[in-house]
Amino acid sequence: MEPRIEILNEKKLVGKRLIMSFANYRIAELWKSFIPRRKEISNNLTNDLISMAVYKPEHFSAFKPAGEFERWATVEVAGFERVPEEMETFVLPGGLYAVFDYKGPNTDNSIFRYILGEWLPNSNYTLDDRPHFEVLGDKYRNDDPDSEEEIWIPIKPKYD
Repeated sequence: MEPRIEILNEKKLVGKRLIMSFANYRIAELWKSFIPRRKEISNNLTNDLISMAVYKPEHFSAFKPAGEFERWATVEVAGFERVPEEMETFVLPGGLYAVFDYKGPNTDNSIFRYILGEWLPNSNYTLDDRPHFEVLGDKYRNDDPDSEEEIWIPIKPKYD
């Protein structure tokens, strides 16, 4: 599976976040707290949901299943003028991304093992220290084998 390489413009996001690890993966809890309230966000730019992870710079080089990171459930907005109570804002910085069009259940993490363990080491890129995210559009179906999403991995040229 080959990604397309895209330059992302900065995005403004509104949503909720939780601190978690892969050993204590609380993503269902995060989305259950966000989905019932997403309609309170009135200035969405699209209907897409954005599932974002903010990792520490050493997260993957010194990987531990208990290593904590922020996971966000968000939508892209035009601005931060009207942020619902108990929600937060995040400015997703622009930059270079490898974008993988993934089809399959969201519980199958083999796509991430392929991206980080096979594609990335054999590419002309290395991970950049920016958020990773998935765009969950109209064809996304939670845990369905026919579900489709975009996986955005922050990259930079290996030989900068």
